Amino acid sequence: MRALDQIRQWPVPNAAAGVAVRGKGVVDTEGDTAKVFPLASVTKPLVAYGVLVAVEEGAIELDQPAGPPGSTVRHLLAHTSGLAFDSTAVLAQPGAKRIYSSAGFEVLADFVAAQTGIAFDQYLREAVFEPLGMNSSALAGPAGHAGRSSVADLLRFAEELLEPSVVSAELVSEASTVQFPDRNGVLPGFGSQRPNDWGLGFEIRDHKKPHWTGATNSPRTFGHFGQSGTFLWVDPDVGMACLALADENFGDWARIAWPPLSDAVIAEFG
Repeated sequence: MRALDQIRQWPVPNAAAGVAVRGKGVVDTEGDTAKVFPLASVTKPLVAYGVLVAVEEGAIELDQPAGPPGSTVRHLLAHTSGLAFDSTAVLAQPGAKRIYSSAGFEVLADFVAAQTGIAFDQYLREAVFEPLGMNSSALAGPAGHAGRSSVADLLRFAEELLEPSVVSAELVSEASTVQFPDRNGVLPGFGSQRPNDWGLGFEIRDHKKPHWTGATNSPRTFGHFGQSGTFLWVDPDVGMACLALADENFGDWARIAWPPLSDAVIAEFG
């Protein structure tokens, strides 16, 4: 059976998915690839990419102070600033723990806006969406979770992650490499992970178990999933990316459905 046929069986009102392969582009899609879905936390990799553009342009630096005292842009991107999940309360010293913080991405967006003099939603549109032709994508609220996009647009982003052009390959490599290694923490929806590895705005699979990617995804796989029923991963070892968007909130159905889809995609196109 074709791998993406699986999404037809998901217990969701609407779903769409796509696969891209390095050097080949988009190799398969399923569902309405033009339909715009709320991304929830899949917003964060897009926001992170906008921040990386700002780094590449020299508007900001990764190790520039930002956020709570002692924190930097790098800490905020890697969820080690010490900020709480949904507020600017400081729960730990920067670098001490991996505390997943949606609020940290709002702090990042405000920081980039202050440094560039451009509202962050506009900056993200001009820095990432327009160059990649992501014409149906937008940041419609907080930078931690208010992105909206389609499978067609996110496949363009996935292709960029496989073969970078908007930022340098070196910076994408750094963003998909573990920052602040050996920090433990909770991966939302999947419990405590020791360690809970992240790059710069991207979660890194490593040897986490349980996990939302497949058993055959390499440890270098990086990406994100969202509570709105969305995910995007890039596996640089197999040169492939897969994403799926749905309009059913993350829950047991996703924990059951997503890993087999990822394994089937790798078996079919890897």
